[in-house]
Amino acid sequence: MKNYFILFLKGIAMGVANVIPGVSGGTIALITGIYEKLINSLKSFDTTAFKLIIKFDIKAFTRHTNLYFLIAVFGGSIVSVFSIASLFKFLFNNYPLYIWSFFFGLILISILFVGKTITKWNKQSIISLILGIMIAVSFTYISPASENNNLLFVFFCGIIGISGMMLPGLSGSFILILLGNYELLLVKAVTDLNILLLSVFFAGSVFGVFSFSHLLSWLLKKYKDQTIALLTGFISGSLAIIWPWKEVSKSIIISGKEKIIEYDLYFPTEINNENFIATSMIILGVISVYAIEKYSEVK
Repeated sequence: MKNYFILFLKGIAMGVANVIPGVSGGTIALITGIYEKLINSLKSFDTTAFKLIIKFDIKAFTRHTNLYFLIAVFGGSIVSVFSIASLFKFLFNNYPLYIWSFFFGLILISILFVGKTITKWNKQSIISLILGIMIAVSFTYISPASENNNLLFVFFCGIIGISGMMLPGLSGSFILILLGNYELLLVKAVTDLNILLLSVFFAGSVFGVFSFSHLLSWLLKKYKDQTIALLTGFISGSLAIIWPWKEVSKSIIISGKEKIIEYDLYFPTEINNENFIATSMIILGVISVYAIEKYSEVK
């Protein structure tokens, strides 16, 4: 029961991360050591799981899909969305520098701990790391596309959007903005209750979850070091988005709300209370991950 409670808390942390632009639940899953297990559990919803459901063999289905693990993690994420994540959203809107600082420290130190899980650094791993950094950084310089309600493209948005949420360092909602369909699918379709668009988008998301989880599971099994190096690169590249001291340089208005596309980064030169607190929050983020790692070692 204690283990499931800890998984529940990790799920809460994943939910909170999804509230902060540029931080994904996948990043937290990787930091807290449940990423590979999460991917493999999602992958287990296959033909075997379907046959077990048809046979009403619930016990075998639960064991095959690692269902209790998924319930604990996603249960925490759902609870977070309606409780703690709302608090973090308020804090982010009112004290952005401090929240950015905390997550910057958290992500910065996690790069070291995640990188340590790579058993062998070789040419392939280094190339994967650099590729991951380049991909993550490139997302900050891509201009948003125009809105497109073609159903095939909407299905594609579902696949890409959910895949982005599963990858550490990449934001699914940010990817939808770049594809031009954030407002169409997450605002207009919801408020207008456009069943066709929502159904196609949901179908693409479901297809993306199961197909992408199979791909990631295979990569982690066959090329674990290179895959972890690539994911570490994604996280490293996301530091450019999470850097606390920045000013908005490019944004778009979606349904009356500003969505940031690009920032101008700068380094603080003044010594004042605001910068002192921000620096303290970075240190707190570093200590938080360090404490989690030490707790894991003790267990």
